[in-house]
Amino acid sequence: MLTVVPIPAFNDNYIWMLQRQGTRRVVVVDPGQAEPVLKQLQSQQLKLEAILITHHHRDHVGGIQTLLDFAQVPVYGPDNPAIENITHPLHEGACLTVLDEIFQVLEVPGHTLDHIAYFSESIAQPLLFCGDSLFSGGCGRLFEGSAEQMFDSLNKYLRLNSETLVYPTHEYTLANLKFASAVEPCNVALQEYQARCISQREADQPTLPTTIGIEMTINPFLRSSEPAVTQGVGKHFGMSLLDPVAVFRQTRLWKDQF
Repeated sequence: MLTVVPIPAFNDNYIWMLQRQGTRRVVVVDPGQAEPVLKQLQSQQLKLEAILITHHHRDHVGGIQTLLDFAQVPVYGPDNPAIENITHPLHEGACLTVLDEIFQVLEVPGHTLDHIAYFSESIAQPLLFCGDSLFSGGCGRLFEGSAEQMFDSLNKYLRLNSETLVYPTHEYTLANLKFASAVEPCNVALQEYQARCISQREADQPTLPTTIGIEMTINPFLRSSEPAVTQGVGKHFGMSLLDPVAVFRQTRLWKDQF
C-alpha cells in the first residue's frame, strides 16, 4: 500500500510525496522547491528513493538539484534535454517500478509539448499523477501545444478507471469551479461538489485528490460532447458548435479570458 501526502509549495503548488506503508521509503513528484521536501524527509527520517517529473516548468523542477545533493536517486521524467538531471527519460507506454508499484507513462502534450503523466493500477485504487495537464474542474493552459493535442490527451484520462485518484499539482479548484458553473449553471453535481470544496478550503484542507469519475461529471474540459457544455459555450460566443474539439478550443479560450 502507498500513502500520498501533499507538501505545499509556493502559493498553490502541491509536491506529492508517496510513501510505502510500514516503511520510511518515499518518492516525490514535481519538486519545484526542495526546502519543504527536505523538511519532511529530515523531520520524519524518511529515505528518498526517486523523483518523478511531469514537465519542464520551473515550479515543477526547481528543487531537483538540491534534493540530489541530499540523496543521489533516480530522476524519471520527459525526454527533454531542457530538464537537467533526468536519469531515466520516459515515453508513452514505458513502465517504471517505484516503491514496489508499477507506474505506466502517458504522454499528454498540450500544456507543454513534453508533458507526461504517471498512472498505476497495480494497487487497490488506481493513482494518476497528472502535473498541470488536468486540474479539478479545469485543465492546463495551452502554453506550447494545440487544442487538438490537449483534447486527445484528456481523452486518455477518460479511458481510465472512473475510481482513479487524480493528483494535480495546483490548488486551483475553487477558481476552476467558478468558471465551470458559468459554463453549466444547471449542473447539480457541480453545485454539490463546489459546496464541498468550499468547505474543505475554509477548513484549510486540500480539495485534492479528485477522481476521474468526479471530473467526468463536473469538469467542462472533459465534457465537450455534453449538450449542456456545447450549448453554454456556443451561447457565450454566439456561435453554433458541433465538433467536440471546437467546443474544447472555445472553452479553453473562454477560461483564458474569464
